[in-house]
Amino acid sequence: MEATVVRTGTEGKTWGGGSKSPLKASYGKMMMWYFITSDALTFSAFLAAYGFSRFKFEDSWPIADEVFSHFPFLHGVDAPMYYVALMTFILIFSSVTMVLAVDAGHHMKKGKVTLYMFLTIIGGMIFVGSQAWEWKNFIQGEYGAVETRGGNIIQFVDKEGERVALSDIAKVLPQERVEHESKNGLWFVEDDSSLPTYSLEEIKKGFQESDYLVRTQKLNKDGAKTILSRAESLAVINNQTVRVVEGANLTRNEYGRPLFADFFFFITGFHGFHVFSGVIINIIIFINVILGTYERRRSYEMVEKVGLYWHFVDLVWVFVFTFFYLV
Repeated sequence: MEATVVRTGTEGKTWGGGSKSPLKASYGKMMMWYFITSDALTFSAFLAAYGFSRFKFEDSWPIADEVFSHFPFLHGVDAPMYYVALMTFILIFSSVTMVLAVDAGHHMKKGKVTLYMFLTIIGGMIFVGSQAWEWKNFIQGEYGAVETRGGNIIQFVDKEGERVALSDIAKVLPQERVEHESKNGLWFVEDDSSLPTYSLEEIKKGFQESDYLVRTQKLNKDGAKTILSRAESLAVINNQTVRVVEGANLTRNEYGRPLFADFFFFITGFHGFHVFSGVIINIIIFINVILGTYERRRSYEMVEKVGLYWHFVDLVWVFVFTFFYLV
């Protein structure tokens, strides 16, 4: 049996781009659009899953203004969303410089393409570094919290409702603390592999000698977390707490539900990988621009194709920013 090959075009060749291509786009640009479409569906599925999960736990979901309140070199200053807004501005600005690079390529202006590509790369590198810094703060945490038997997170506040750190509560006790390791026979215990800064007993002792209150992850009708009375706070601390939680990871989260941290790491990490990949690709294209590769081809289409990818990455961040930080 002979294989049948379908050929198109006046010259009997399979389509490889050119003036008679569908939508008047080259083969490479069409393939980039196919990739962007498939990737858009992937991100849409992730964000839809996040939306459904948040809707299910709407009454106890972490408040973004409290989670993302850090700013570099301003330790202890409450700056909700400022740094995330700056990151967003930098990424959008890099999209503008990419547009200018593509336009300069259309006019065969090598110098301007080089300049704007360089600015785009710098913007992408700053964004990736900023996201790594944000991850570090999210993982380390700020105030610390305590987990109850039901898996709920409780935080500490003063009488004015301001957050209080574990370091302000804990009363250091003269006791030896042993880290769980396989060699000491505690490998089977369901707990963190490393010790928290303070033990649960130290938190309980310090809380009993203070006038602080407990704040639960349950949201009231005003959208704020519920603060218990002093008597209720003591009852929860003495009878329901099981472990100290510092920072966030894939199993525990001092800001609230662990599912929030799972989605945050996965979705922002997936997007960060796209930005990092885009930076690497931009560097390769940038080097080729300097070497005059596209000048000799009399076409800067490669800059345009990587520009499509970069604009897509920027657009996805707008949705990620809206879902995680604004809504």
